[in-house]
Amino acid sequence: MTNRVPRRMASLARKLVLRSSIGAILAATLLAGGGVKTITAAAALANDDFANATVIDPTALPFNDSVTIDSATLESGEPSCYQIGKSIWYSITPTATAVLRADISTSSFFDRVVYVYQQTGSGFGGLSTVACASPYFNGSSSATFTATAGKTYYLQVGGFFSSSVGTLNLSVQAILPPPNDNFASATPVTSLPFSDSIDTTAATTEPGEPFPCGSTGGTAWYTYTPPQTGSVTASAPAPFSVQLAAYTGGAVGSLTSMGCRYGSLTIHVDSGTTYHFQVGAIFSGGGPIQFQLVQTPPPVANMGFYPGDPSIFDLVQFYDQSYDPGNVGFATESWNFGDGTSATGCCPTHRYSSSDGDYTVKLVVTTTDGRTASTSQVVHVRTHDVAITKLTVPQSASAGQTRQITVGLTDSRYPETVQVQLFKSNTSGGFDLVGTLTQSVTPRDTNRTTPFSFNYTFTSTDALVGKVTFKADATIIGARDAVPADNEATALPTAVK
Repeated sequence: MTNRVPRRMASLARKLVLRSSIGAILAATLLAGGGVKTITAAAALANDDFANATVIDPTALPFNDSVTIDSATLESGEPSCYQIGKSIWYSITPTATAVLRADISTSSFFDRVVYVYQQTGSGFGGLSTVACASPYFNGSSSATFTATAGKTYYLQVGGFFSSSVGTLNLSVQAILPPPNDNFASATPVTSLPFSDSIDTTAATTEPGEPFPCGSTGGTAWYTYTPPQTGSVTASAPAPFSVQLAAYTGGAVGSLTSMGCRYGSLTIHVDSGTTYHFQVGAIFSGGGPIQFQLVQTPPPVANMGFYPGDPSIFDLVQFYDQSYDPGNVGFATESWNFGDGTSATGCCPTHRYSSSDGDYTVKLVVTTTDGRTASTSQVVHVRTHDVAITKLTVPQSASAGQTRQITVGLTDSRYPETVQVQLFKSNTSGGFDLVGTLTQSVTPRDTNRTTPFSFNYTFTSTDALVGKVTFKADATIIGARDAVPADNEATALPTAVK
């Protein structure tokens, strides 16, 4: 019968033979150029193998170790979260359940890994993955995990590649819950603005603790009793999503929710009432959090309207463009249009149909928590209006004959600069430009017009067709015509012989 050595035992045997043959230092004399060279072998690493993992004393944390991993190897069948080229091993069996964090560093920014396993059986097959960290794998050099009392955890530390060399530094420490982990030990806020840095990695939750926004990890608590009525905003800048909630009440199991938001929360507060603020990472995350509580600034009122140059014929559309730094939104918007009329809502419309003038429009906004702000703008109502009321053309003409075409304009309100264009019909069914005149027009009686006179010489093509039709367009320069429909006129055809 053939004796077979298990794979792992064969690997261990090979390493033992290698170490014993090398020894601590080998000296060899090489006759090369008459020189003598001494070859020094790399020292074997005591915890290179899983079976010889360095035991970390859980009562003596933090633990720190620095190892040169040049001669580290990889055993057959070693597990890995992603990839590993060589490894050394550590183990820890905590006497009490705790959150532990393993940090690694090397002279290389990327070339390092730390993988954490829980022992559930014997050998490599009895390892269950708990946490993994590598700059190549997840951009991290820190593995954080909850270690249960009495359970053994193995830390596989090493280089990402088999060619990895250099000194690897490992630090293992226990992460304590924040001092305000429980409702009863909430940190009091005595004045605003307030800021506090905590680490919620090891934070816990209490029986009966409410979660109005949904599931969250461990939480920390703050209390605040405002000296005056108003609004406050709680925020928690962090490299992960944070849930904030506020309550009134005296016990964790009988709290009344005042609101819940992600990132920041604004609430109305009454003088003398105690408010409890709960902060924690969404789901099961955790880490450094900067809790801040400030007096909520007032909203910033702003408005817009269209068109920006309204006339008495326009239905003006107003817009509430206000901003609330407390992010609670607006409960009401009140408008005064400056002509004795008013409206409510975000986007009212209004027509200044009585007369031109300057109207001061005021907007007052109120947030849902009672903060207010106002703004005002002057709306300049100007009704610019010219009209083509006459287009005088000859009834008939001959080819080669030059005749005058006159466009008569009326102006009802303001002196204007007007451009008039004269067009003639062509054989394609369209119109060709004859000429352009620009001149001043002043308001006159309705029966008096300002003439724009053009000279036109009739052509043989006009005679061939037998007729020509003239059209005129008028445009106010520098203003919008309130009634553009009467700025165009088309004459009856002129017969051409």
